[in-house]
Parts: sequence; structure tokens; C-alpha cells
Amino acid sequence: MVLLFRDRSRRTGRGDEQFRVVCDRVRNHSTSGEDVSRLEGKVAFITGIGRGQGRSHAVRLASEGADIIGVDICHDIDSTAYPMSTKDDLDETVRQVEALGRRIVARVADVRDSAALRQAVQEGVEQLGRLDFAVPNAGISTAHFKITTPEQDEQAWNDVIAVNLTGAWNSVQAAIPYIVAGGRGGSIVFIGSTAGLRGVGAGGYTAAKHGIVGIMRGLANELAEDNIRVNAVHPTAVNTLMATNEGMQAYLADQVANGSHHLNALPVELLEPADVSAAIAFLCSDEGRYITGTNLPVDAGFVNRVD
Repeated sequence: MVLLFRDRSRRTGRGDEQFRVVCDRVRNHSTSGEDVSRLEGKVAFITGIGRGQGRSHAVRLASEGADIIGVDICHDIDSTAYPMSTKDDLDETVRQVEALGRRIVARVADVRDSAALRQAVQEGVEQLGRLDFAVPNAGISTAHFKITTPEQDEQAWNDVIAVNLTGAWNSVQAAIPYIVAGGRGGSIVFIGSTAGLRGVGAGGYTAAKHGIVGIMRGLANELAEDNIRVNAVHPTAVNTLMATNEGMQAYLADQVANGSHHLNALPVELLEPADVSAAIAFLCSDEGRYITGTNLPVDAGFVNRVD
């Protein structure tokens, strides 16, 4: 059987395709007329920046003028079927952001550790002078096929809830006081999932992503008086190791074969991280200044499709 999702990334020893695309975009903007400075002078806090979506979000916002505060765990979590990013990955993200002429304060921190997040944000604001945006991006998936005992099942549930839900809450709680104190408004963009909008499985991942919607909606009301917009972007499967690892491939192929998992409506297997980053840049920019409390599917029609 052909794997449902194929890893189509084209990587080199010093960077990735997303970075080259962004560099070309910045070099060519003067002739294309495209505004790549929508976020000039702003600062964004992003979690999970070591690779994948997090790196893409950091590079995209930097390409539009933002400085970055970022964290990544840089060590493995036993209940996942794939390795987490490394310190070398985090250093590469730093290199790519700095190559765009932007500043970045990057720290090794686990989103489950609220004190570490607060320390990272504090250090970032002290060095960069402000905070305007927060993008709680860090997340994991646990592979059902690995779970063979009740103890493993419990650990998988605890890990994914702690990282994907509590970790997102910890992240915004670290960021909100600084965004409010700035008095300039701002934007928080949660990274959800189509699993947060549909019943895709009964495990902790789906529960956590539904929980993200609840946090987003509550904060959108609470922070509106401070002109802070709060939204969630919900991607379908993205071309990162979370979707392309062998364990997830096998699980999804089985789900499709027995009819319990649906495909995208548009003829695309995987989004690229840059597709999600574009939505985040829009929601952080003034072009999204009146959008709050919204679930934005970036999903190739996955949620809308009726099978």
C-alpha cells in the first residue's frame, strides 16, 4: 500500500525549502510590490520553534518584520512515535531568523513547565522591549498502535493533554500580561487541528484540540477590551514528522481503509507548514484587526467534506 502521507520536504545541510522561499520573497518584494513589512517592529512569542510548523511560523513572521521569542523542548517524549526536535534544530531556527535581519531570543523550555515559559518570555521582553503576539504552537501526537497496556494508554493521554492543552494555556498565560501592559492591543493565534472541529478519534489529541477551541473563545471575550484578538487556526495534516512518521502513516492508512478517517476535499495530501504560517501572519497583521473568537480551518476542505 502506498503511504497516505509522503514526506515531500526537500532539505539541505544548512536549511530547508521554506527558508529559501522566504529569502527569495524578501529579496524580490521591491519589484513585486508585495508588502513584507506588515509586522515591522512587533514581537511574537512562539512555542515549538525547533522545526516543522514552529520554525515556519517564526521565519514567516520574521520575514514580515517581527522579532521572535521562541522556545522548544529539545528532548523526546516517550509516548510519541517520533523524536522531538534537538538543540541543533533550535539553533538552525535561530540562524534562519537572524539571516532575515531580525532578532530572536530562543530558549530550551517545556510548555508543561509554566515557570520556564514565564522566564523565557520575561527574558525575551527584556531584550526585545515588547510583546505583541503569541502563537501557542507546540504539540505532539501519540500513536495508538504503540499502546499495549492500560499504563501506556494513561501515559499517552496525560502527555498529550499536558502538552497540547495545558501547554497552550501555560503559553498564553506567560504572554498575556506583557501584551496587555503594552497597551497597543495584539493577537493570539492558537494552533488547533481539524481534530478540534470534528470527532477524529476518541483519544487525548482530539480532546485537547477541542479544548483549545474553548480556551480561545473564552479569552477572545476576556481580552477584547484590551484590543487583543484571539483566534485558532485548524490545519489538516501538515508535512511535518508528526504526520509523516511511519507509525502515524500506518495508523492513518488503517483508518482510511476501514472508513473511519476522511480525506481532504481538495486534491492535496498534505499542507506545507508555510500554508499555516500564512494564515497566522494574516491574523497577526492589521488586515485581521477585526477578527476575533474565530476558528479558521486551513484544511483543504477536510471539515466541510461529507463522505
